[in-house]
Amino acid sequence: MTQGFNQNGHSDEQLHPGTTLVERYLIQDVIGVGGMGSVYRARDLHFPNVVKLVAVKQMINQARDQLLRETIVQNFEREANILVTLNHPAIPKIYDYFSQDDRSYLVLEFVHGKDLGSILHENQDFFPEDQVLGWAVELCDVLNYLHNHKPDPIVFRDIKPSNVMVNQYNHIVLVDFGIAKSFKGGARGTMIGSEGYSPPEQYRGEATPAVDIYALGATLHHLLTRRDPQLEPPFTFPERPIRQINPAVSPEFEAVVNTALQYDPENRYKTALEMKEALLFAARKTGILINLTTNVHLTSQTINSQAIKPIWTFECEDEIRGSVIYDNGVVYVGAYDNNLYALNASDGSFVWKYPADGGIVSRPTVNEGIVYFGSEDHRLHALSTRTGKVIWTYYTDGPIRSSPRIAEGHIFIGSDDGYMHAVNLATNRRAWRVEASGPVRSTPFVDNEQVFFGCEGGEFYSTDFRGEVKWIFRAKRPITSSPVVTQGGVYFSSLDGQLYCLDAKSGWVVWRFRMGKGSVSSPCRVENEVIVGSADGNIYCVDANNAREIWHFQTEHQVSGSPFIYKDSVYCGSADGNLYCLEYRTGRLRWKFTTGGPITGSPYGYNDILYVGSSDHRVYALMS
Repeated sequence: MTQGFNQNGHSDEQLHPGTTLVERYLIQDVIGVGGMGSVYRARDLHFPNVVKLVAVKQMINQARDQLLRETIVQNFEREANILVTLNHPAIPKIYDYFSQDDRSYLVLEFVHGKDLGSILHENQDFFPEDQVLGWAVELCDVLNYLHNHKPDPIVFRDIKPSNVMVNQYNHIVLVDFGIAKSFKGGARGTMIGSEGYSPPEQYRGEATPAVDIYALGATLHHLLTRRDPQLEPPFTFPERPIRQINPAVSPEFEAVVNTALQYDPENRYKTALEMKEALLFAARKTGILINLTTNVHLTSQTINSQAIKPIWTFECEDEIRGSVIYDNGVVYVGAYDNNLYALNASDGSFVWKYPADGGIVSRPTVNEGIVYFGSEDHRLHALSTRTGKVIWTYYTDGPIRSSPRIAEGHIFIGSDDGYMHAVNLATNRRAWRVEASGPVRSTPFVDNEQVFFGCEGGEFYSTDFRGEVKWIFRAKRPITSSPVVTQGGVYFSSLDGQLYCLDAKSGWVVWRFRMGKGSVSSPCRVENEVIVGSADGNIYCVDANNAREIWHFQTEHQVSGSPFIYKDSVYCGSADGNLYCLEYRTGRLRWKFTTGGPITGSPYGYNDILYVGSSDHRVYALMS
């Protein structure tokens, strides 16, 4: 692994393993060596209970000329100053900067992975086109971020394989900002860059965003042909056509690289965003776009989580584990502080709260001026939406973690007492209840005079409006997931690791889709696709007709939240604390928003605003 230096030398000034810098950073190993110093893997001792690794970049200033010494220090400080202003998943975070004697140090995020130069050296075969194209799109994303940096654009000036790392999730990370600089129109300087990857104008001291596009093209040419441009005469890429060397590359991808490598910067792509769109067009035309979204997780239109600013937030007194709902300008949400909150949807201001006697994970529902929800105090509560005052309650013999569903003058809700309850809204009394083989935490779905629900005993039920069981399906593990019923199919997941589609009339299995682990996520269906989360950390999209996987997107932890479709996006939270926005047709990440705790409920969207609760006690309102 290298992190900003080529492994081309050795220094007698290297730090030894076991050395501690500023009583905080314990040096473990050398991971990169360069002419001005080394890069080390170190442990941050300020976190004694966990092993937090960092990369420590060392600069040894041995120049005898005082002016040169000052210039070297200024350049190193400039790298620190640039990095501290950046916030992008493909750029290592900077944690610290300090000097000791004639040495300066940068402490950076440790990247688990290898640089592309090392990967090229270790592998003798050509890379698959979809893999290189996926890296290219991610590089365009980070260059687009740098070139649009405020207040001044940043030109990296040294794109090459050894400065591009591939982390453990197969995402790229751009390292070594030592010669990056802020771009101001008309500015010139000395030639800085890497021979073979730098365009002609960079040799004349020009540093515009166009030099990064050329260097990216040179890097892609190297990856696709395995011909190192540093060993060839400068600017001779047309003499080494990609497809003559590697016929497996599509003409469309070759054309994109050739455009980036045009001698005249006016003939290249005008922006990194334009080049990215050309790459995506090539991927669509060649039919490999689906491979990219499945295996590489493209970040087209990705917005950094820190760039997504909440319209408002509201903090409760305990975790929010359930889902929010919007109705008539008000957002309703329950929390583990036992309260149901009503908030003004436009600004998040407090309207009222109602204290139950137990935690609330049940998603509220609103009907004719009354909001209904269940609580772990064993009760179904009915409140006035205007005042928050209780109108009536209905008791069960166990905690209620199911959410209510209203149809045909009744409200249906499950309970941990092992029953599905039907309550008459006119009398507020039980109309009937159906016994299940375990606690009923699944929210019922009502369709065509049938009530569908699962239970923790692993059974899935269909009853009629009189409470008579029509059929029972048995899974191998509990069914906490809430079903969705559409076009004659019933879709739900189970802790047995299966996503099921049953025939709504008979209960016969139409198909099963196996996930890596069990699921409590409730699926949603849009057009001909079914989308669901899993404890294996993935959000899956499968064909509703035959269970063929269309795409999957991997988060950083289990997905116990349920996806929500709004317009052309799917929104889903994860236990990693992120709310993900994906293009539902391709699974491509558009943006993610980071909260301070796991998101286990489902978001809700209305009027281009998305509402979601988190275990960090907060409700967030975000632009969708």
